[in-house]
Amino acid sequence: MKKLLLAGLALGLMTTTAMSQADRLAIQSEPARDGTPAWKLTPSYPDPTGNTIVEADGTVTVIPPAQRVRRELPAGYVATPNCKGSPICGREGGPPRNQLARVVYDQNLGYTFSYPYVLPKGFGGVPAVALDSKDNLWVFKRSPQGVSQVLKYDANRKLIAELPESVVGFHEKAHGMAVDAQDNLWITDAGQATVKKFSPDGKLLLTIGERGKRGDWMEDKGQRLLWQPVMIAFGPKGEVYIGMGHANESPNDVNSPDPANQYGVARVLQVTADGKFVRQWFGNEVGQGKFNDVHGLAVDPTNGDVWIGDREQYRIVIYTADGRFKKTLQTKNLVCALHFDRDGNPWMASGQDGQFLKLNRDGKVLGAVGNGMGIGHGQFIEASYWVFDKKNNLIAGDTSVGRVTVMTKK
Repeated sequence: MKKLLLAGLALGLMTTTAMSQADRLAIQSEPARDGTPAWKLTPSYPDPTGNTIVEADGTVTVIPPAQRVRRELPAGYVATPNCKGSPICGREGGPPRNQLARVVYDQNLGYTFSYPYVLPKGFGGVPAVALDSKDNLWVFKRSPQGVSQVLKYDANRKLIAELPESVVGFHEKAHGMAVDAQDNLWITDAGQATVKKFSPDGKLLLTIGERGKRGDWMEDKGQRLLWQPVMIAFGPKGEVYIGMGHANESPNDVNSPDPANQYGVARVLQVTADGKFVRQWFGNEVGQGKFNDVHGLAVDPTNGDVWIGDREQYRIVIYTADGRFKKTLQTKNLVCALHFDRDGNPWMASGQDGQFLKLNRDGKVLGAVGNGMGIGHGQFIEASYWVFDKKNNLIAGDTSVGRVTVMTKK
């Protein structure tokens, strides 16, 4: 009873603070209209940042702060400096992220939720999952030092491989993951500024960037550094796109005294399958096509256009495959990730709003999957990278909870 009372009190306080922001907004909800489902504002839920225990049935228990184990970094390891002093991480004068009101749409697509993938228990959320051509699911987990971060499950959802830290390396901020047409696995470490490519059986084939050395990619000077690589996407002809930057967010990067690291600007880098430079384009220009963030990245299978999720600006920015701006789509939600289903339809993960939204190519919301922000059944603290299986069912991790959710069409 005491636990229930404490939980109720915490939820009441959370609701009050979150809805205080909602009270300042002119529109609290809208009915279904012209093919778009109804939506309403809902409160945030406290982010456990991976401090969870997940049972085999998907039930989540948040580890109390007093019982959390401090995350240790390897000896000699230089941690990424914290973000400070910018609107992205400081939000001067505005509500903190945990008090934001969330736009949640009515679910109208008929999906059910299940948790058939049993992950090893322990600290760490799942920022990314990826499927290969044999229906093997790769899972990228923010596990602590000494615990496997890359797991592989077969088509029967049985754990068949764990790539050891001696091969993968320790990823300070495990983030993006994708499988290319040859079933090679690509993963990103946003903190330590690397992208790695592995063979289908887990052999390291390529490393782009230098571990622990963030900086600008300047091809004309032979400098090939990365700055917060967060997303990977592939074009129809094998093009490799790397989305970099949560935004121009940190004085540790922007205008750094290090001459190799002056800009720290969000960008899209295109390389070949063996890591050779093709082109890059930036978001820090005035006018149409500007983006502050590349927290979503997907390639339209119908024409090769590159869709960029500018998360903190609540918008999708679309470029051609060769880096020419086409249009901007404004959204009501954080654009945490983007993907196209097996039929070529665009979708977005609404990040900490806890849903996956089916869109048309003008950005109109056609349907929603997910019960909003939280740790309950069908909920997400941060819905991000996900995949579609061959039946267009959704399989997703949760950046702040160590579980994988399967969303199955009824």
